[in-house]
Amino acid sequence: MISQIESILFVASKPVSLREIANAIKCKEDEVKIVIEDLKAKYNHNESGLRILVVDDKVQMATNPDNAGVVDLFIKQEAVGELTRAQLETLTVVAYRGPITRPELEQIRGVNCALILRNLLIRGLVEEEEKSDKLLPTYVLSMEAMRHLGVASVSELVDYDKLSKHEFIEKALGHNGVSPGGATDSSQGF
Repeated sequence: MISQIESILFVASKPVSLREIANAIKCKEDEVKIVIEDLKAKYNHNESGLRILVVDDKVQMATNPDNAGVVDLFIKQEAVGELTRAQLETLTVVAYRGPITRPELEQIRGVNCALILRNLLIRGLVEEEEKSDKLLPTYVLSMEAMRHLGVASVSELVDYDKLSKHEFIEKALGHNGVSPGGATDSSQGF
C-alpha cells in the first residue's frame, strides 16, 4: 500500500484528497492517513529532496524548499531556447494522443515526463485539463501551439488519423496490439 500511495503522489500534479487515494487503491481513509505519516517520516527531513505536504485532507509530494534556488534555476534553463528532442517527442505524443495523462505519456515514452510537461505548460504549448471525475489531469495541445502550427484542430495535423492510432502507441499503452484503425506496420516509428 505504501508503494501505491507513493506512486499516486508522485504522478499527481495537484494535491490529492485522502478519499481519492483511498478510492484509487480500494482501502479506508484511516489506512491512507497512517501511510501518509510513514511517508512524511521517510521524506520530511533535510537530507531528502522531497517533502510530503498535508493541508486539511489533501496531500501532495513536493520538492524540499531548501532546494528552491537550484530547482528554479533548472526550470528556467529548461524553459528558454529551442525545444529539446525530449520536449518535441513529448509535445508530439500530446498532440497526437491527447487528452493524455502523465502516466500514459510516461508509459509511451518510457521516461519521467514531469519536468518536460511543466516546461511545455510554462511555454504555453500544452494545457492541463482537470476533470472532477478523474484523479489525474490530462494534457492536450494548446490553442497557442495549434496557432503556431497553422491548424484549427489537432485532427488537421499531418497523418493524424494514422499516427494517433499507431500500433506502437497501442502496444505501449497495453491495448490489444493493433490500433483501432487496423494499422499493423510497425516499421513506421512514432
